[in-house]
Amino acid sequence: MKFNFKTLVAKISCLTLFSCSLITSNVQIAYADFNALKPCKESPAFQKRLGSSVKKLENRLKLYTPDSKEAKFLLKEIDATKARFERYGNSNLLCGKEGLPRIIASGQFDHVNEFILPGLLFLYITGWIGWVGRKYIQYASTTSNAFENEIIINVPVAISIMNSGFLWPIDSWKEFVNGDLLASDDDITVSPR
Repeated sequence: MKFNFKTLVAKISCLTLFSCSLITSNVQIAYADFNALKPCKESPAFQKRLGSSVKKLENRLKLYTPDSKEAKFLLKEIDATKARFERYGNSNLLCGKEGLPRIIASGQFDHVNEFILPGLLFLYITGWIGWVGRKYIQYASTTSNAFENEIIINVPVAISIMNSGFLWPIDSWKEFVNGDLLASDDDITVSPR
């Protein structure tokens, strides 16, 4: 398959035109209403969960002497628990009737930190892993014993590839434009049906 830039531009412009026609048509936007959810800071069930979590840790703390390693660990755990609940309360998360924070994935801008940003970070990291794996397989195929290098990983080479893979979106775009990212039709086997 040879890369045809004109065909790609035509397909993208057609898709863009179709998308714009949908957007400009008489479509009413639906707004989600979260009446059953309360801000976690105001939720009595959320405050009750905080109290019960801290109470459990304080009950365990009573079992140890104040200067022991376990007591110091539990004191740090109590502080971390309070800080976590305070962070949830201050981050405008909404809680259900049982006091657990909810993730709102409606696309509303005021809830962007709950789903969209972590989703983009997930896509970036998984793309990085996939890109590095692809580069390592390409490296292994150029060695004299390719099959063995795929099974027994050459760690120094893998680490160098991994360290250079953080710019994978740029590298993938360069390969796409150059026509190296996609395989040609001659390289793909087709079942004779």
